[in-house]
Amino acid sequence: MTTVQRAGAVDLRRFPVPRPDESHWPGLATPPRAPFRARIAEAVFRRAVAPLALRVVTPDGRVMGSGGKSAPVMRLVRPAAFYARLGADAKIGFGESYLTGDWTTAPDTDLADVLSAFAARLTRLVPPALQRLRHLVERTQPPFEENSKENSRSNISRHYDLSNELFETFLDETMTYSSAWFEPGDDLAAAQTRKIDGILDLARVRSGMRVLEIGSGWGALAIRAARERGAHVTTLTLSTEQEALARKRAEEAGVSDLVEVRLQDYRDVTGRFDAVVSVEMIEAVGERYWPTYFAALDNLLVPGGRVGLQAITMPHDRMMATRRSYTWIHKYVFPGGIIPSLRAIEENLAAHTKLSVVELRELGPHYARTLALWRERFLANWDRLEDSFDDTFRRMWEFYLAYCEAGFRVGYLGVSQLGLARHPFATS
Repeated sequence: MTTVQRAGAVDLRRFPVPRPDESHWPGLATPPRAPFRARIAEAVFRRAVAPLALRVVTPDGRVMGSGGKSAPVMRLVRPAAFYARLGADAKIGFGESYLTGDWTTAPDTDLADVLSAFAARLTRLVPPALQRLRHLVERTQPPFEENSKENSRSNISRHYDLSNELFETFLDETMTYSSAWFEPGDDLAAAQTRKIDGILDLARVRSGMRVLEIGSGWGALAIRAARERGAHVTTLTLSTEQEALARKRAEEAGVSDLVEVRLQDYRDVTGRFDAVVSVEMIEAVGERYWPTYFAALDNLLVPGGRVGLQAITMPHDRMMATRRSYTWIHKYVFPGGIIPSLRAIEENLAAHTKLSVVELRELGPHYARTLALWRERFLANWDRLEDSFDDTFRRMWEFYLAYCEAGFRVGYLGVSQLGLARHPFATS
């Protein structure tokens, strides 16, 4: 049941969160005016946090939640604004309230600990009766964010073209922006290299092979496939920032003769390759285009070739329940994205290709650790970015990394390395 007790009142002077700049964050500074929805949101929130292992402290010192003294602490700084944003759109308003400082954490509480408490019971936070009405209040993905060929480049650019310097502040020297694979004694760079080798092994990449990579990142996998295995790699990106830096890194690594970096959509590629690899790119494809994506993997592969795929995943029932939702992540981080389930991947392979999953490796807990290290590095190096990004952006990026970490911590999200191959009797 709800624990309501008195705690020290919140000193609002301890949370000097700057007001979002209207020119960069239109409409964010002012909470929506929806009193009725705000009252409903407050009632739902109070009921939702009652059983959670955390403490939600209001400005007058009242405490909600079932957490003990050592539990993570969420501080409501401006409850009225917080409930107004939740009432307008809970899936976006909760994160926006953190950006604006309507809520924060206690000084000794890590943000991911608070978010993990919510994520652990995410499917039960809203009563079933209200869940049946979700279609009346939830926003759906806007058409201009669907990942058609016309829209995909702008969607990718909104995230990956923010600046290479931004990503350099928190990624390791390999510039790898996907889950690492840790073994005892690994630092982040070693764990990322292990992950890359795992994908190359699943695709059976070796000397002289023609390899297609869908989703270049900043070139780490292509460079390693060329330098360590002698493969000829064609790697694709829709980010101009990534294209430029990946090409430069390939030249500096002495493998520019083996690595071709293309600013190209996977749907425009022709020819055949001995192996195809794609690391955490499927999340940006969009459900409507999954058949096209998987068919491309199949059609671009020579007979006997293999695919190495790394994909963030979620349980199938949750994917089906949320597949039309427009969330904070869509609005602020990854427009047009959707995370598949393993079942959805297998069903699409069966329906649109001759490929099937022949090897599987799960790395979910490794992603939680990866994200924690990224967030630590991002905050430690923030001073390098202060001239380019404002404090609202800092809180946005911090929330994004902690939000994802929480999902992997509690198993709401997973990540799989998949080896795909054609059935021995399938025709190419």
